[in-house]
Amino acid sequence: WVISLTLLCVVAASAQVFVPGKCPKPAVQENFDVTRYIGKWHEIQKLPNVFQRGECGTATYNLKAPGVVGVLNSELLADGSINSITGSAKVKDPSEPAKLEVSFYESSPPGPYWVLSSDYEGHSLVYGCTDYGLFHMEFAWILSRQPTLPEETIEELHSIMTAYGISVHKLTSTNQDEAFCTAMNQ
Repeated sequence: WVISLTLLCVVAASAQVFVPGKCPKPAVQENFDVTRYIGKWHEIQKLPNVFQRGECGTATYNLKAPGVVGVLNSELLADGSINSITGSAKVKDPSEPAKLEVSFYESSPPGPYWVLSSDYEGHSLVYGCTDYGLFHMEFAWILSRQPTLPEETIEELHSIMTAYGISVHKLTSTNQDEAFCTAMNQ
């Protein structure tokens, strides 16, 4: 119990989003087609987390095998260096292909990566949540094929989140300014 409370305090102090109660169970994208989802996505907004500290965030997905997606996440750190990590995402249940589990280290457990909404060519809304007793920890990303996304699309995605009890108030915008992010494109 003491270790759990200590961990909770450390993670909460790191701007991780912990919420009282159990994880919501939002509906995911129907008839999700992972082959249309592969390619590069730009991070527009996210819930703060301990493993992303930079700007200009991108996620690039490639099909490794049926139901298995290769993941390359990259970001520009404050010192001008590029931080990247590779992993894989797997469809947990073929009847719900929009519910994936992503892992970046063999020694760490996979985390939920649920595609709530995507038109494959413009936007994607991704959500993940893990229960920890009296609290749950949420992750969310609004992604775009381009470094920008129309405000009305962002508002529509916020409405989806709000309808499932996912707070949009803690979402932070990711700097995707072309000049600022030049190093990511070299």
